[in-house]
Amino acid sequence: MKYRRAGKSGILLPEISLGLWHNFGGDDVFSNSKKILHTAFDRGITHFDLANNYGPPYGSAEETFGKVMKDSFMPYRDELFISTKAGHDMWPGPYGEWGSRKNLMSSLHASLKRMNLDYVDIFYSHRYDPSTPLEETLQTLADVVKQGKALYAGISKYPQDAARFAYDYLRKRDVPCLLYQGKYNLFSREPEHEGILRQAKENGAGFIAFSPLAQGLLTDRYSDDRVSETSRMAKGKFLKKEHLTKTILTKIRKLTEIAYGRNQSLAEMSLAWLLKDDSVCSVIVGASSVEQLDKNLRALENTLFSEKERIVIDDILNE
Repeated sequence: MKYRRAGKSGILLPEISLGLWHNFGGDDVFSNSKKILHTAFDRGITHFDLANNYGPPYGSAEETFGKVMKDSFMPYRDELFISTKAGHDMWPGPYGEWGSRKNLMSSLHASLKRMNLDYVDIFYSHRYDPSTPLEETLQTLADVVKQGKALYAGISKYPQDAARFAYDYLRKRDVPCLLYQGKYNLFSREPEHEGILRQAKENGAGFIAFSPLAQGLLTDRYSDDRVSETSRMAKGKFLKKEHLTKTILTKIRKLTEIAYGRNQSLAEMSLAWLLKDDSVCSVIVGASSVEQLDKNLRALENTLFSEKERIVIDDILNE
């Protein structure tokens, strides 16, 4: 495993991190989740990305991680970089989501308890709240760092103007925002086009990408235009059948040809493409099995792209 520095900080993240958004909840088999977590650490993945409402049900991914933390990870706590977030729907009532101090503080306390931790390495504001004063949200991030409940502060999915305000506000309070987490993949290139990548770098923050495979579109799972009953698309919650348009399917097939020319699967090439330069400090992958995790890690064997490959890929995506 290779590690990359997050912006202007002491944070070193593995090029591939493990996210617990899916496959680690109370509805999943604990022994399998534990095996994936152990394998990830054995392969050099030291960063585990969580949020208060990961599951399902909400909170159960943190509970799963907490059991593994207590049973086997505790001796290695100083080697681990653990994140959690708050801001999306979590519990009933007016303080169950968004960016109030009440929500963020209550959520973090509950997360620490579920994960059997005294602190997390980074705590994110999971999304921008257009109703709560941004100063309140950001001051809470600064306070949890100064209280020792988190070592670093981060933001996720913030629009550019709000991110600019966040970088400036936190820097002036000696708690710089050191990670920006955003959706980024071959089909979702907004961080490039909207200047989020450049903005993070200019402000000394690292950019960490989630949804690198576009919820499974950038794999060989749908290249034959079939939808398996066990696939995420069949479940239809985050990836819907209408997303697999003829245009997208054509792009998937053309990208797959390029990947095969690189001796990679489409998924491997898609992950490698995100790591082709230093604008991304880590890519968060999910995994439903050890085998799937190992396949994702094979992307690290070749993250170099020729100028010709970059041009052809851009041409396909711009069709």
